[in-house]
Amino acid sequence: MAPDAPRQKPTAARAPKIKDTRSYKVFTVVNTVLLLLMCAVMLYPFIMLLAQSFSSAGAINAGKVNLFPVDFNLDTYRVVANNGNFWRSYGNTVVYTVIGTTIAMVLTTTYAFVLSKKHLRGRSVLIGIAVFTMFFNGGIVPNYVLISALGMKNTMWAVILPPALSVFNLLVMKAFFENLPSELEEAAHIDGLTWFGIFFRIVLPLSKAVIATMVLFYSVQYWNDWFAAFLYLDRTDLFPVTLFLRNLIAGASTAASEGAAASGSSVSDLNA
Repeated sequence: MAPDAPRQKPTAARAPKIKDTRSYKVFTVVNTVLLLLMCAVMLYPFIMLLAQSFSSAGAINAGKVNLFPVDFNLDTYRVVANNGNFWRSYGNTVVYTVIGTTIAMVLTTTYAFVLSKKHLRGRSVLIGIAVFTMFFNGGIVPNYVLISALGMKNTMWAVILPPALSVFNLLVMKAFFENLPSELEEAAHIDGLTWFGIFFRIVLPLSKAVIATMVLFYSVQYWNDWFAAFLYLDRTDLFPVTLFLRNLIAGASTAASEGAAASGSSVSDLNA
């Protein structure tokens, strides 16, 4: 009797990979085109502003500048760079951003770590107070009176301290801390670590991603903020660069409007 031939395992039909399907390729092309269009729409204002910064005032007023400079010149950059107040304001902004971001991160990380503990007494009350301030605030006048009463008016602390704790950033970091494995803290407690040790040696090293995100958020906030300085600072030597540029642009716009009004009145006088 002849020995049986070796049996071959049945091979199932291999399903085509998703990336090989025609629908996936069409989706990729359409998705890429839409994303490129969205990027172009978002980049257009920045490109236009950059082109205007290298164009002459006459070309800008005539509406000739779109994507490329017209009558290329560096006059606007010379005006700003030759102004000594610009560099001082730029330095102020760097100081406000570095100190403000540092203070904000200390407050946000510590407060979020405390609120992330579900066994904390009064936790819901503390969260409710924080969320309440997110939707309701005292208003500009009470804040101005408070800053003046605390002696922070015309000091850098009037710009740094009021926005030092963002409730939105606080809630984001709190949610991140809540998702960390509780077993790590339990093991750290068994090893004899205090809450400070757990925070600095366990929690913070595991939270580099959210910390980097919060640093970016706070840095951009402090760098772009001009309204607090506009309210609380009268000394020009403390102005941030955003307020300096705002005043420079406002002054140029006012001068241009007055010049246009004066030229219009002189033309009407000649016609009369």
